[in-house]
Amino acid sequence: MIPDRPIGAIDSTGLEADHASGYFARRLGRTLFAVRHWPKLTVVSETRSRLIAAALAGGSENDCTVFVPALRQSSRHIRFDVVLADAGYDSESNHRYSRERLGARSIIKLNRRKARHRWPPTPYRREMRRAFPREEYAQRAHAEGVFSVLKRRLGSKLRAFGVGAQRRECLWRVLAYDLMILRRLA
Repeated sequence: MIPDRPIGAIDSTGLEADHASGYFARRLGRTLFAVRHWPKLTVVSETRSRLIAAALAGGSENDCTVFVPALRQSSRHIRFDVVLADAGYDSESNHRYSRERLGARSIIKLNRRKARHRWPPTPYRREMRRAFPREEYAQRAHAEGVFSVLKRRLGSKLRAFGVGAQRRECLWRVLAYDLMILRRLA
């Protein structure tokens, strides 16, 4: 059963900095340094309109840690009935925040971790293993579509060099994307 209220999908993608390739640097005789930071964009999008309700531009942190801040930001603008996320966001605290604080049912694919054959000890993760709603979870593909359009129409490479400038550029791209969606809907 697909609910009447909006469904939110959360996902992250890495963006490339528009710098010289490793091959080009080696040909010039330059030394390469290990990359410690890469830009990463986390969005919460509404599945029907594909409008981005929240965006966090960060670095190389784990997806699980940005779940609550992204949903907190999106809850200021829209109230979701269901929140969909991939296995990178799987944790009992994320389920609890979505269900108990926001009143939205969370469908997060189970990340089996090391205990592949044991049942998860926590209630919400056990529920995901016992009865995973595949039909509703299929709506999460719309989040992938958001990133596909975002990268195809606005580019997957960032022009900025500094960390702060790269984060600002990611957020400007989200604004441009939302304006394109609103123009299409109008």
